[in-house]
Amino acid sequence: MRKDIFFPPVEGIKLAITRTSEVDNIWEVHIINNNDYLIEGVIIVSKGYGENKKDGNKQQTSVLRHLIDSIPAKGTALVEPLDGSLLHLFNEYWVSYYVGKQIYDKRFVFVPESVVETNYSFIPELNKQGVLHK
Repeated sequence: MRKDIFFPPVEGIKLAITRTSEVDNIWEVHIINNNDYLIEGVIIVSKGYGENKKDGNKQQTSVLRHLIDSIPAKGTALVEPLDGSLLHLFNEYWVSYYVGKQIYDKRFVFVPESVVETNYSFIPELNKQGVLHK
């Protein structure tokens, strides 16, 4: 059972959302490994949920699962493109990975309307402006 598995705290892993096209309102989600070691078997489960801005009804996206074989030390990887029309939702990313035989697990949530220009910062690992979640 999950409660019987020891999950040490996740350190050095971040998610970033950057804009790729202002015309098409397309964004990208990246995972950043700031550690001095390789991470392997990276599984990221993403979903969006919340309320529709127009009518207040509940809204959710499909659950997507992404597998990245490995991310080198101080490396990055593209997780998924993200349509800008979904930024009014909670965008949740469960990240699990291995370092050797030890599994790590962390949940990242970008809250509604948090991916806005006032929250941009320069993300040196990507050489882009975007919103960073630690």
